[in-house]
Amino acid sequence: MHQQWLLLAICFWVLFMFMVASKFITLTFKDPDAYSTRQEFLFLTAVPDSGGLPGQKPFLKDLKPTEKLPSASVLVHPLVYMERLELLRNVCREEALRNLSHTVVSKFVLDRIFVCDKHKILFCQTPKVGNTQWKKVLMVLNGAFPSIEDIPENLVHDHERNGLPRLSSFSRAEVQKRLKTYFKFFIVRDPFERLISAFKDKFVHNPRFEPWYRHLIAPGIIRKYRRNRTETRGIQFEDFVRYLGDPSHRRLDLQFGEHIIHWVTYVELCAPCEITYSVVGHHETLEDDAPYILREAGIDHLVSYPAIPPGITAYNRTKVEHYFLGVSKRDIRRLYARFEGDFRLFGYQKPDFLLD
Repeated sequence: MHQQWLLLAICFWVLFMFMVASKFITLTFKDPDAYSTRQEFLFLTAVPDSGGLPGQKPFLKDLKPTEKLPSASVLVHPLVYMERLELLRNVCREEALRNLSHTVVSKFVLDRIFVCDKHKILFCQTPKVGNTQWKKVLMVLNGAFPSIEDIPENLVHDHERNGLPRLSSFSRAEVQKRLKTYFKFFIVRDPFERLISAFKDKFVHNPRFEPWYRHLIAPGIIRKYRRNRTETRGIQFEDFVRYLGDPSHRRLDLQFGEHIIHWVTYVELCAPCEITYSVVGHHETLEDDAPYILREAGIDHLVSYPAIPPGITAYNRTKVEHYFLGVSKRDIRRLYARFEGDFRLFGYQKPDFLLD
């Protein structure tokens, strides 16, 4: 009888440990690039040892991958947002001669900026940093839908039907008026991690409604940049890196058209040295930055940013190291040379662990 009770106790303990392990795996390996129920295997999230603004203590230090981020009053002091803008202004002045940080406010840039005239807001889209949710926020503010939950997913990126006008649709005088008087913001993310997200989303997952990435863009990159011509695998991350780091990449960019917005620099997308933005949010602290942006824009009583799974926006150094494992130092340095402006403008730490 004693042995039967002992056996039952062991079985119960094994079942309990299995449930705990399952819960841990579910929380730890969520996809940080999709705030939805879709999950996939990822490497353990690791927070960088240092980074952020010069002289600033890394406010993400000691944060565990699945811990809930502290409130804005604890994690991100309002002074941080002013420091981000000050850093941006300083680097813009320093790097003007090196052409790292300046771009013309062209139609390409104006096409990236969405307008909410009702509440005098401009939002510059920087793909792969949670922009889908910001579009939903603006769609609600523009009156297209009563709430974020009512918005069909397939409508968000349908720019002919989602009720979000682009700044490029206005006259020159109207553009200048809005740039001078409206609340303006955009979101950034560690540049290399953003490139990984773009590669993973467009070439690995490759949504069926975007076949051109796999059938047009990937073959074009492989033909020009694959070193082993006999290899028949689909596009690899090292092929993608060689393309992005090539000084003559613009030849292919012209062929690929606007699809390049998923991997061009923040400088090219939003012209941050020419346009005076009100707030620059960071993907790594989005749980706190989103409410701050809504408050500063005076719309926090009208709409809320959708809930973000705890820890899902944290920088993932292990994943970055894994993706760059098969890439040569030469190609990584060329890639960094292209995106150096993005690293410096927004206080992201130079990835010496990849460059040295």
